[in-house]
Amino acid sequence: MSNIVYGVSGEGSGHSSRSKGMISHLEQSGHNVKVVSYDRGYKNLKDDFDVFEIEGLHIAGSDNKVSIVKTFTENLKKISIGNKKFQELRHEIFKNNPPDCVITDFEPTTAYLANHYDLPLITVDNQHRMRYMAYQCPPGLKNEQLLTENIIRGIVPKPDVSLITTFYFGQAKNKRTFFFPPILREEIVSQSPRGGEHILIYLTRGFESFLDQIRTFSREQFHIYGYDQEKVEGNLHFKTFSKDGFINDLSTCKAVMATAGFTLMTEAFYLRKPYLSLPMKGQFEQELNGFLLSLLDYGKNMRHIQRDTIASFLYHIPDYKKNLQKYKAADNSAIKMKLNELLENNCKQLILFHQNRYHLAH
Repeated sequence: MSNIVYGVSGEGSGHSSRSKGMISHLEQSGHNVKVVSYDRGYKNLKDDFDVFEIEGLHIAGSDNKVSIVKTFTENLKKISIGNKKFQELRHEIFKNNPPDCVITDFEPTTAYLANHYDLPLITVDNQHRMRYMAYQCPPGLKNEQLLTENIIRGIVPKPDVSLITTFYFGQAKNKRTFFFPPILREEIVSQSPRGGEHILIYLTRGFESFLDQIRTFSREQFHIYGYDQEKVEGNLHFKTFSKDGFINDLSTCKAVMATAGFTLMTEAFYLRKPYLSLPMKGQFEQELNGFLLSLLDYGKNMRHIQRDTIASFLYHIPDYKKNLQKYKAADNSAIKMKLNELLENNCKQLILFHQNRYHLAH
């Protein structure tokens, strides 16, 4: 069995949610796994796994828009302690007791160290769709697309194999990229879609103008998470976060309204829930998710808050539900099987990919 370093981005909860199932599978298969993460990733994984905490990059924003200045200043404060943690990680885990391979869910420190120490590197994420998959670019966002590709290349340079999770399957740009259905939490996989009358809303930043609009749809009941409140205002039911409560509301709702994050969107698809997306401005991936959602006709993409768009989404919910019956829902077995293939016989197949990539680079 192999010694594996598994880097997990701590930005949001999607990466750690996805990685939890993969790390559990690796450990159950007999591998030794050292997890490296920060922020929410560290908090979400530390009670279940052996986790080394580092400092990581954080994207800051306000009013559903990325703030470049705020992002820069907040990350600048972390440079000193971040360097100390980096040196500890490098010496304790990579230099003194190097792993057989590195897996990263969009965590850059472990990816860079894998390259530095010439270790086989696997990516498991949805971000690499934007680098290694052919897709139709959202109108007017070509510059953002190219910039995002370069950012991904900078965050995770030279992966040997990319296992990409996606709800839209385009053509792979190379022979070391493999596509799989989205990785789902076991709590979601165990759910059966159930019909309900409420609409689930999940928003984590100021969306007051959006809330003002949905108040006017008095015949609808909205269950709202993300505001850390427990109160009722007319047809708005604000709820404090509870994992069980949220999953129950998701599985029984008739539709979802939320930002265009990959994890919640794909969980909603799995449960056949139409989706109104509000992509965060400045995040190309969310813009792409919303655009592809609209292209597949599983819901509607709303880049600008407009009452007419909300009304149209509500009216067409039955049509979106019908379209979602075509969605190929699947568990996590295919990507687990691929990991097994890459890692069996002391990472024999992965090492071949690594050697071939090295020869191509030289």
